[in-house]
Amino acid sequence: MTGRLYGVGLGPGDPELVTVKAARLIGAADVVAFHAARHGRSVARALAAPYLREGQIEELLVYPVTTETTDHPGGYQGAIDEFYEEAAARLAAHLDAGRDVVVLAEGDPFFYGSYMHMHKRLAHRYPTEVVPGVTSVSGAAAVLGRPLVERDEVLTVLPGTLSSEELAEWLATTDSAAVMKLGRTFPAVREAFEAAGVLDRAFYVERATTEQQRVAPLADVDPATVPYFSLALLPSELTGPLPQPEELPAEPHAGEVVVVGLGPGSRAWTTPEVADALACADDLVGYGPYLDRVPANPRQTRHPSDNRVEAERAAAALSLAASGRRVAVVSSGDPGVFAMAAAVLEVAERPEFAGVRVRVLPGLTAAQAVASRVGAPLGHDFAVLSLSDVRKPWEVVVERLRAAASADLVLALYNPRSKARPHQLGEAQKVLLENRSPDTVVVVGRDVGGPEEKVVVTTLGDLDPETVDMRCLVLIGSSRTRVGPSGAVYTPRTY
Repeated sequence: MTGRLYGVGLGPGDPELVTVKAARLIGAADVVAFHAARHGRSVARALAAPYLREGQIEELLVYPVTTETTDHPGGYQGAIDEFYEEAAARLAAHLDAGRDVVVLAEGDPFFYGSYMHMHKRLAHRYPTEVVPGVTSVSGAAAVLGRPLVERDEVLTVLPGTLSSEELAEWLATTDSAAVMKLGRTFPAVREAFEAAGVLDRAFYVERATTEQQRVAPLADVDPATVPYFSLALLPSELTGPLPQPEELPAEPHAGEVVVVGLGPGSRAWTTPEVADALACADDLVGYGPYLDRVPANPRQTRHPSDNRVEAERAAAALSLAASGRRVAVVSSGDPGVFAMAAAVLEVAERPEFAGVRVRVLPGLTAAQAVASRVGAPLGHDFAVLSLSDVRKPWEVVVERLRAAASADLVLALYNPRSKARPHQLGEAQKVLLENRSPDTVVVVGRDVGGPEEKVVVTTLGDLDPETVDMRCLVLIGSSRTRVGPSGAVYTPRTY
């Protein structure tokens, strides 16, 4: 078994921009290889130093020539090619011995990186993996705070070693550009920007993301001060000049009320649309336990209240919106099913709230959640009723139960039994038995989607109201609802 070759990108210079994967591989490698000029100081090794461990083999790959002349028979290219062959042979010896080798690369290994020369010579012979890194171009754009490209713009990356004329041609025809390999090439690069007519919006970035970084307009840079680890950047023209902090305008926005449903339990049942509305809100208004389900955000103000003050809660939300606040009124389940949407819309008709925008975003309601846990009991026509008589007389509830039962509809019963009215589910059961068989399938779901979820399939005759509370939803089947051989409950769509 041979060792494995890794080309590992270290990012542009900030040690915190080394990826988690790069750090892990560096620490686990048998051999760590890195390049340096003749002085022997390696930027890559310095970046990797926090992740090295005692006992690792280090291979220092010293370039025989960088910018100076050489007496090699093949000239500069001959000397460099010979160096790469020798370096590859040294690493191959480790790989043949079964040692894993990490070759360090500043920035990204495949972006003007020295590693690629090892890759071309070794990757076809050994298992190889390349770990990308943050490029110097990305680092430079970040420290400038200027986007590189927007929408359909084109970014062109150019080596400063091209002729000034060729560079100018590229710069004049692209939207955004990064020119690498500066140092001695800087005067010609600057000349190219000026010839292309873009010098006035070009920037110079040196040692981006490090403590030694320097940023300046390209036109103001002294060529004698430019090191190799620098680049010229032509950012997106669409951004335009960025305002200084004191010039940044305030961002007033029109207030509105968005009534949202979190779904019945699990956060996975909150829709992305609702999650976005919650994230954008300045204020969250709702029943305390429902607000507790929304992740805390110190930017936002929460306004919890009791469950029985819907009109007051709606008025408070609308008043906040009238003052320019973005308000999310939070319900469980779906806000339009026995929840806050109707209350907010009713209060919004008052003259003092004229012009306040109200939106309602749907949520997964408890009937759907409970039904999904057992199969498809809502597969045919069904009715949704609340057994609460807080806002309607109990006689009306009974009348609607009789009508739905005689119509042979599946029933979803919300608010089935509370401490204040423990008798009503039992009374509803008796009313339903006037028109339904005791063998009618019944499903009771408690805290569905929550940590105490429990679902029971029983019959109308065997239903024990004492086992039901306000955290439950009760589904009463029609005459067609059945329990299949697999135990799934469903109501056929044929009648």
